[in-house]
Amino acid sequence: MVVADPVGAGYVDSLAHPGGNATGFTVFDYSIGGKWLELLKEIAPRITRAAVLRDTGVSLGPALLSSIQTVAPSFGVEVRPVDIRDAKELERAITLFAQGSNGGLIVTGSPSAVSHRELIIELATRYQLPAIYYTSRFVADGGLISYGPDYADQFRLAASYVDRILKGEKPSELPVQNPTKFELVINLKTAKALGLTISPSLLARANQIIE
Repeated sequence: MVVADPVGAGYVDSLAHPGGNATGFTVFDYSIGGKWLELLKEIAPRITRAAVLRDTGVSLGPALLSSIQTVAPSFGVEVRPVDIRDAKELERAITLFAQGSNGGLIVTGSPSAVSHRELIIELATRYQLPAIYYTSRFVADGGLISYGPDYADQFRLAASYVDRILKGEKPSELPVQNPTKFELVINLKTAKALGLTISPSLLARANQIIE
């Protein structure tokens, strides 16, 4: 299985010792929240406020918010949570947030984020808010930047688990693994529309650049 929080969702007892008859790979290590904020500041240094879009209905949302809040003071950024389950509330919250200056968005992973993908990207464009997303799907649709796990790599690793289980190993004895390989994707067209100049060092680290 590939899920965001297998322990919080009750699929396994712990990552190291899953127990039961399930194992697999997580979508996120919570520490990725700090990396999102770091990259957002790197691509848009003027940012001093960040709205963190998360779904309070899933355990991953509050956990990622907490990891971002932990590192926010070191980047000089004030963090404001925004729930994304309801489209009207989401639009109202982003509109209010955009009335302040030097703002940006961090979009964390959830089914709600996928459902409201077009609205989130449209709001970021409308209010000229630099935004970082958890998957490149948003960047392909016009978002600014994304940083997330390399899903192809996870699928390859999952195939090795299938092979080991078929050869007799028990799922309960195979640790649930966090992602180890990540992808950075940047949309230069969106950056230009936001008046941002991407540093050569950041471009050099990108796995994909959309022009």
